[in-house]
Amino acid sequence: MTERIAEASPRLKARIAGALYLIIIVTAMFAEMVVRERLVVYGDAAATATNILAHEALYRYGGVAMLIATVCDTAVALIFYQLFKPVGRGLALLATFFRLMPVAILAVNLLNHFAPLVLLKGAPVLPSFQEGHLPALALASLHLYAYGFKIAMVFFGFNCLLLGYLILKATFLPRILGVLMAVAGVCYLTWSLASLLSPGLGDRLFAAYILAPCFVAELSLALWLLTVGLNISRWEEQAGAAAE
Repeated sequence: MTERIAEASPRLKARIAGALYLIIIVTAMFAEMVVRERLVVYGDAAATATNILAHEALYRYGGVAMLIATVCDTAVALIFYQLFKPVGRGLALLATFFRLMPVAILAVNLLNHFAPLVLLKGAPVLPSFQEGHLPALALASLHLYAYGFKIAMVFFGFNCLLLGYLILKATFLPRILGVLMAVAGVCYLTWSLASLLSPGLGDRLFAAYILAPCFVAELSLALWLLTVGLNISRWEEQAGAAAE
């Protein structure tokens, strides 16, 4: 499959990236806004444990959805490198690094998502812990997941900034998409760093100001790539100039 994508035309690659990006948006929103927002109560370990055990299947779906998002994001990172290499090989490679770093962090961080299931259902294999302590340990793992997610978004924010710059320099995509992605990068960096420095402030910023521009930027890019692709003649012209 990887070889087929590599041999595909730039427009087809763009449309594949757009489709994968939509999958990322849907699965990530499901995992974070449907599952975690519904089941996790960060100030109440007992309520969180009750919610997870009562809706175990939904909780597992959330973890699998996030895993699907990371797999799709890996493919998007590699396709974007191929598409934007004619604009600037070094910058495209750097953008790929900053997109693959959060993928790796989030993939490992999923252990913290599934840890509560082991803790809450594994009392017989954890004899050294009193049963009343297990919900607290489960909630601690979810706090670690939240911190891991915010760390990953620092790298993703830089990726969005670089991707926005590459789109602005490219001749084969609308520049407004580059502006939107650059704004999204600033928003992700502001939220993630603010959350690490002051969790309450970060949560308020995310809910009130950060989520909307990021969602608009990424959805716009995904839909444009899926429905329009790119201007193939301009891409070939820029690729030829880069080769020379």
